[in-house]
Amino acid sequence: VNTQRDLAIAAAARRRSMADALAKSGVAVTDLEALYVDADCEIEPGSRLGANVHLRGRCLVRTGAQIDVGCVLTNVVVEKDAQVLPYSVATDSLIGEGASVGPFSHLRPHTELGPKSKVGNFSETKKTKVGKGSKVNHLSYVGDGVIGEGVNIGAGTIFCNYDGYQKHTTVLEDGVFIGSDSQLVAPVTVKKGAYVASGTTVTRDVPEGALAVARSKQENKEGYAARLRARFNRKKKR
Repeated sequence: VNTQRDLAIAAAARRRSMADALAKSGVAVTDLEALYVDADCEIEPGSRLGANVHLRGRCLVRTGAQIDVGCVLTNVVVEKDAQVLPYSVATDSLIGEGASVGPFSHLRPHTELGPKSKVGNFSETKKTKVGKGSKVNHLSYVGDGVIGEGVNIGAGTIFCNYDGYQKHTTVLEDGVFIGSDSQLVAPVTVKKGAYVASGTTVTRDVPEGALAVARSKQENKEGYAARLRARFNRKKKR
């Protein structure tokens, strides 16, 4: 290998050789020409790897796990029967048995997903433990969190973990329900079985079994829509 071209040719041959070896061992490889697995990765028979999957560093993929097209994993353990759906990225993380990630999710370092938990599409985690059966639904950010079992986190939820100087932790105990479009300003704890109403900004701890609501009261102005349209139409004509 004397040039970058030589290196690319050698690397392609090595990749194909590794893909062949994995397929022969019982790994379901979708495309032998489009699989990128570093030498220190361990892939167990009975797992499934999609096209253009990149496994970097020291990944471990257990039997029954499925990593779909376009995923990039670095130093990640994927436990038995877990699913990593298309175009998800994970680094220095653990995906628990039967858990589901993605599509288009980002697990940043020190994420630990418990058995049968879920991180939905376009969600991001960082330094967060997600308990058994808990769900972080789409378009959410959970950073520096401790999430118990059976927790539901609605779409658009944000853990506000950084105050400009240091990071703080959000704790959600077992059975908590977080409504969509909520913000939890850390450090804060939502205790066992509590509810947070959609659109709430939580700045204080929520007691066990309580309902937290922090949003302005809705006001309906009857007939006002017609007046607004008339005003907008007058501006258009100018």
